[in-house]
Amino acid sequence: MDYPMFLQLLDSTLRLATPLLLACLAGLFSERAGIFDIGLEGKMLMAAMSSGAVAYLTGSVWAGLAAAILGSMLFALLHGLASITFRGNQLISGVALNFVASGITVLIAQDLFGQGGRTPPLEGAARFNPIDLPFAQEVSGVPILGPFYAEVISGHTFLVYVAILLVPWSWWVLYRTRFGLRLRAVGENPASVDTAGVSVVRLRYAAVMITGVLCGLAGAYLATGLQAGFGREMTAGRGYIALAALIFAKWRPWYCLWACLLFGFLQALALRPDLIQNSIGISVPVPALDALPYVLTVVVLAGLVGKAIPPRAGGEPYVKER
Repeated sequence: MDYPMFLQLLDSTLRLATPLLLACLAGLFSERAGIFDIGLEGKMLMAAMSSGAVAYLTGSVWAGLAAAILGSMLFALLHGLASITFRGNQLISGVALNFVASGITVLIAQDLFGQGGRTPPLEGAARFNPIDLPFAQEVSGVPILGPFYAEVISGHTFLVYVAILLVPWSWWVLYRTRFGLRLRAVGENPASVDTAGVSVVRLRYAAVMITGVLCGLAGAYLATGLQAGFGREMTAGRGYIALAALIFAKWRPWYCLWACLLFGFLQALALRPDLIQNSIGISVPVPALDALPYVLTVVVLAGLVGKAIPPRAGGEPYVKER
């Protein structure tokens, strides 16, 4: 594999890892607060449909982004009501939201556009366009680092850079702020937080709403950045892969970045089977490459990559002692 082809692979890795990273960070906030959220897939799907539809109807990608966040937050609120207020089973609530999103997104898109549950293709200001970073063209001739900066770092859409910046932001919020300390405490021992006079319900709702915002960004990126419109089931299991990456990362923000890049690399590799054949001289079937991220997901969830200990109060409704 020559250097230009390797840079193309890294470029695709970053693009494909972005929705996984946003969803992974979304799950991080929710699960750190003790709310398991299998419904990441449904929130992303609802956000993708909302952003694609509104961006097409208004011609503004920013209106689509706002609609994506609102749609995802609505689903997050439903999950919060079921699992926090009514103390329902968090896993069942998440799965139910995934089923609802799978059906309602196609129904709404079909009713609006009549194109088999898809939105019309987005063009111009209705989608995010690549951003050229300063001096990208000027330094492209510098050996090794120049092409890396020009082709891998530069030339991505707005939400790719937002996703990367959200990693240090998430670390700072969780480990350097009072809110983050309380959030982590709620996931470990909600009774002690309640004893200190801090509302467990309020903190958990805050975490669930943050999850909604981040899933909204992930869904918007799928429909208006990575692709040019919404398509049926376009999340393709990314919400579940993000959960596997979260477990792989042991619920730590920086580890989430590397785990999602690994999954993104496997997805990028599936798009370029010729690279493997040119590198090792063996032709690998495309379906086998497509299955790699999902195989790794099963491996991670089976606990074969090391023991991952979730927050102790995760999945448990909190009942205030009287």
